[in-house]
Amino acid sequence: MSALPQRARAWWQRILSGPRAGMAGRPGLERWVVLDVETSGLDTAQDKLLAIAAVALRVDWARARLDIRLGDSFEVQLRHDMTGQRQRAGLEPALALQAFADFLQSSPLLAFRSGFDESLIGRHCQQHLGRRLHNPWLDMEHLCVLTQGSVPARSLDDWFQHFGIECAQRHQAAADALAESELLLRIWPALSRQCRGWDDVVRLAGHRRWLRD
Repeated sequence: MSALPQRARAWWQRILSGPRAGMAGRPGLERWVVLDVETSGLDTAQDKLLAIAAVALRVDWARARLDIRLGDSFEVQLRHDMTGQRQRAGLEPALALQAFADFLQSSPLLAFRSGFDESLIGRHCQQHLGRRLHNPWLDMEHLCVLTQGSVPARSLDDWFQHFGIECAQRHQAAADALAESELLLRIWPALSRQCRGWDDVVRLAGHRRWLRD
């Protein structure tokens, strides 16, 4: 670990000593992770994954509470041979992706229109780690539509505007991930009335395909 940059060592220390251990085994408690990515484009088969940011949330089903855990968060820049100081100063992709996998452990992943994030991260994990993540994924857009009735929102920006959520820097992974976590908090009251655990949330999200846009 001594060969890593100072920022990378800090992330590894948080991974090794963070509050995740044991949470999944406590009745009624779950850990979810909301994430966002930065990419070189919108082609999941060709474009590069530039950055990943993620924020963990603690779900307490017994108390119907959802809390953002800012102390349990993650951000990494992946190093690529591209123009720009940020990418040249990033971590090697294999190290960055392994750090992300260790941060996740077994937690489910939530993202707005998650298919894009899942495909891009999956391809890069396969390329650099020789495997894909086994964590379950869920699309937050589905939960927004299914819990908010007739709200005429389609894009992520529409949902932010509807709830009055301010994003510090749109299309920057860490800022977007935090704002999306706040969006999940806003729909949580309706979600918790319909669900009593992760399996219920997955079943609810699955109903989206039966609805017409």
